[in-house]
Amino acid sequence: MNNTAKSINEGYPSSPLTGDEPLFIVMNNTSGNHDAKETRETIERSLSEAGRQHTLMTVDDGAQLKVTAEQALAQARAQGGVVVAVGGDGTLSAVSEVVLGSGVPMGILPQGTFNYFGRTVGISQKTESAIDALLDAVILPVDVGLLNGRVFLVNASLGLYPQLLEDRETYKQRYGRSRLIALWSAIVTLAHAHRSLQVQIDLEGEPRRHMKTPTIVVGNNALQLEQLGIDQVDEIKRHHMVAMASRTRGSLALYGLLIRGFLSRLGDDENVISFGFDTMTVRPRGRRTRVKVAMDGEIYWMNAPLEFRVAPDKLPLLVPRDLAKRERI
Repeated sequence: MNNTAKSINEGYPSSPLTGDEPLFIVMNNTSGNHDAKETRETIERSLSEAGRQHTLMTVDDGAQLKVTAEQALAQARAQGGVVVAVGGDGTLSAVSEVVLGSGVPMGILPQGTFNYFGRTVGISQKTESAIDALLDAVILPVDVGLLNGRVFLVNASLGLYPQLLEDRETYKQRYGRSRLIALWSAIVTLAHAHRSLQVQIDLEGEPRRHMKTPTIVVGNNALQLEQLGIDQVDEIKRHHMVAMASRTRGSLALYGLLIRGFLSRLGDDENVISFGFDTMTVRPRGRRTRVKVAMDGEIYWMNAPLEFRVAPDKLPLLVPRDLAKRERI
């Protein structure tokens, strides 16, 4: 079994399921790379053939996700069932925010471009494979991050990174979803001058440093850290998150960071700072009271200061019963 699978499983035993729990499935029709109609048909066919009781609840607008997830949670509580989220990382985060702390287990059928969260626990983007894992699963408590009380599963950021994501989404809507489009969008975005953030950072409640940086990214996913070349995966194993920032400014220097990231060597750059933490507060200097942030690919405006922390509750996530299957896909 690979190191990422081990890091997810360390410290938390998994719990069995009966295999008869009804599934209350929240599906975002507008999320991910897959054809929504085909995905719905695959879900319905696979679960019907397996004889598994289920209710499929679809949404056509991300604004409906919270209300629909709350309805699914209420039914799962009443019937001893499971809430299942279908969509990209943003959809999975939105549903997990409703489920977290409820005591109800949650399953996922990932549909996003990169699928960092699902791949870390061995759940494929291929709908039929993900359903197979869902039907033969155990419950594993998983760490999630909070930013000002809102859940994120993979990463949260401020500064340049949210702008990169906004521009990438614009390009995807125009040219389609692919990693090549995402790369080209990043190249175009970095060609423009960007203002640096000036912030004070408090760690574990204590003031630590002032920093000037184009962006701050907080990661909660060992696989993404490995792919970037950030040597802080042990912090994830210790149930911490990892903050990443850079002293680099200017388009040429930022292109260098982009290239290092694609080569999994970002941590080799002497201007890149990374460190683990349980609680971090970012206080923008000056009069800024509202800050644009990105959380698992979704953009929000939040009031400063920004508090990042590991959630005290674990997300009871359905993962493959077979340990050998809990490997990145």
